[in-house]
Amino acid sequence: MAAVAESDKLIDGIVRLRRAERVPEVAHHVAPVRRDLEARLGSTLSRSRAAHILGVSQTALDRWVAARQVPIVLTPHGRREVPRQFVIELRESIDELLSDGKHRHLLAEALKRRREAAAKAGDAGIDRKGRRTSDGHRTAERRALAYHRLIAGRLDRGMVEEAKERIERLAADGHLHPRYAEDWRALLARPVDEIAAAISADTQEGNDLRQNSPFAGVLNEQERWRIIETVR
Repeated sequence: MAAVAESDKLIDGIVRLRRAERVPEVAHHVAPVRRDLEARLGSTLSRSRAAHILGVSQTALDRWVAARQVPIVLTPHGRREVPRQFVIELRESIDELLSDGKHRHLLAEALKRRREAAAKAGDAGIDRKGRRTSDGHRTAERRALAYHRLIAGRLDRGMVEEAKERIERLAADGHLHPRYAEDWRALLARPVDEIAAAISADTQEGNDLRQNSPFAGVLNEQERWRIIETVR
């Protein structure tokens, strides 16, 4: 775990690099640097560090945790910490709010934006009048589609690299058929925008991929429950 001053610098650097990755011409140069900084930061952050980075007290952060708005994972040492990626995404949203001239209740507003994004993804199987579509998909397929469309909207090279590692672990443990492992390896070798399009495509090929997805567990509990509640 990085020291306080160092982790502040790492977070600032990661957020800047994530912005730079939105420029296709430089993304492949920037992504390795950003992944290195994320590795130095660690996969999780203590609740006190996360609260500091997000500009709130730990007491306030713990209230959001209790409300299931902020996910918590149990580390191998038994500590309850916040996933690094979640903190980075929230910090990025907070920086955008500051750029828009907002200065009050920033964490609450950033979390609200995440809920709205989750709701939008959940509406993937609902028409404009609020009726369920009759496209022949089963509920599980529609939920998987909504789940992956939400992931596609925030997909970056770091998430892709983590998915690659997950594919290899699943294949090595015999939990993933070799055919699907090869399909995912081929897809994850493509540019991020092409991967995002493939995992969110409402096609039979997309459905087959989603049934054996290495992106399981990427969304937080609140986002997953929103999809379950809205997509039938």
